[in-house]
Amino acid sequence: MRLEKTSIMDKNQNLSEIAKVFFKLGCFAFGGPAAHIAMMEKEIVEKRKWMTHEYFLDLMGATNLIPGPNSTEMTMHCGYERGGWKGLFIAGACFIFPAVMITGFLAYLYVKYGQLPEVENFIYGIKPAVLAIIAGAIYKLGKKALKGFELAILGILVIAASLLGVNEVIALLVAGILGAIYFYIKNGGKVGKGNLNSLLPFTLLQIPTAGLMQVGTLKVFLTFLKVGAVLYGSGYVLFAYLDAELVTKGLLTRMELLDAIAVGQFTPGPVLSTSTFIGYQLNGVMGAIAATVGIFLPSFIFVLLLNPLVHKLRSSKFLGYFLDSVNIAAVAVMVAVLWKMGVDTLVDWRTVLIAVLSVAVNFGFKNVSSMWIVLGGAVLGWILSFL
Repeated sequence: MRLEKTSIMDKNQNLSEIAKVFFKLGCFAFGGPAAHIAMMEKEIVEKRKWMTHEYFLDLMGATNLIPGPNSTEMTMHCGYERGGWKGLFIAGACFIFPAVMITGFLAYLYVKYGQLPEVENFIYGIKPAVLAIIAGAIYKLGKKALKGFELAILGILVIAASLLGVNEVIALLVAGILGAIYFYIKNGGKVGKGNLNSLLPFTLLQIPTAGLMQVGTLKVFLTFLKVGAVLYGSGYVLFAYLDAELVTKGLLTRMELLDAIAVGQFTPGPVLSTSTFIGYQLNGVMGAIAATVGIFLPSFIFVLLLNPLVHKLRSSKFLGYFLDSVNIAAVAVMVAVLWKMGVDTLVDWRTVLIAVLSVAVNFGFKNVSSMWIVLGGAVLGWILSFL
């Protein structure tokens, strides 16, 4: 009986820890999916050691192949590993909650006053600080993913493809399949129909969505549910979908959509919290709730279905090679994202200075939380803006 009580207490402590960790990340996770995953790696793998770098990479690679916001789905994977299905829902909800509340409040101000608050000086400093966090994650994850010169070549090819504009999901899939076939043949295996059919779990994880039959809150929910179920890659792709679903149909103006994009840029947490802002514009509080639930619900379902398969995929020789190839490709995509963000962000001596100082802190003081690097960048950005 005592053992059972201890086990229950341990589970409750785990769930409480999951809630605290991902709520904190949700409050300070600026910079988009690559930055979020970098912060997660530092908090979950380095500091708390919930899993190994290798398994974190496996989860990251698999997550890149299913619809939905990658970083949000990674929080769910981490929660599942620590606290089962309850941990999955708690981690996802706690990571999303701060962004949703901030975005909802900003939507209220926007609808009432017709403008957004001035936060450019803080964001000016946060962006270069985030570059340092991403660079740290690339270094640590890259060391684990890079298992030979063949994978290095594959990674370089994916970086080149990403910089040339190839869709990241296509790059990951092609890299995974080519790498799996190459290593399987190299190590004496044969690729047959049975081996390739084992990739089907990735193609079957789709949710059919109903057509928009009604108006109001239900219409908002179904619109965002459909987008959440088919949204691949970065959350920034969301805006192209919303333009097609809302602007072209006359439900939202393009200027209102651009303002929503601005909110997604300067609030922490997942960029998809923009849906809360748009939902409020369309139908008030109920619209905000409907849009938020609709956009994130498919991710919870996908991760719940996918997570138990990751262990099985690794136990298969062919799919093990596939995951190794996808993992190095995922790190390569992060490198391409870092390069693009660097070109856009490092525009003067101030941003370069903030980036250099952030790199020094991130690599020189391994126990410093990403939260302090983000806050330090924001304060420096504000101070240096007066010079």
